[in-house]
Amino acid sequence: MSEVDERLKKDIGVVGRRSRGEDDRHVTENRVLSEDDRLEMFRMNLHNSALPDLPEIPGYHVCWLTTTNSRDSIHHRMQLGYEPVRPDDVPGLEYATLKTGEWSGFVATNEMLAFKLPLSLYRKFMQEAHHDAPSREDEKLTSTADFLRQQAQSTGSTLIEGDGLQNLRQSNSAKGIFA
Repeated sequence: MSEVDERLKKDIGVVGRRSRGEDDRHVTENRVLSEDDRLEMFRMNLHNSALPDLPEIPGYHVCWLTTTNSRDSIHHRMQLGYEPVRPDDVPGLEYATLKTGEWSGFVATNEMLAFKLPLSLYRKFMQEAHHDAPSREDEKLTSTADFLRQQAQSTGSTLIEGDGLQNLRQSNSAKGIFA
């Protein structure tokens, strides 16, 4: 037999052959993780995201915006006052700068672009989205309930309001925290 055939013959029938894992076992056996180490790894997995955390920029709210949502486009956000984040705005994120395309020179990860919005405008947007608009909806609901109560009274019936509607009437005057 040739030398190659002898080598193949030896490898095929060998029962006691050791795996690379066994050869490296002394390395892996020394890597014992404590429960606290494993808990910390678990915590990091819970909070780890595909996007790096954007550092604060004084006077601005920073966020990631997607280039793939046609209903909430980047150009629309720019009309609202959002500005793209440049690498000199956030030292340390130069590695996340697009090199080519429409958004070259801006901080990005995959289809997500980093943007900033002046804090004064951000607070106004949050006031509108999270207090003023919901308050207007609350007013519509209470007005409709008032109308229905008046209709019921005109026909000799009564309308019983639940706790939820009473809570809407009471909380309607509270001012949002973004003002």
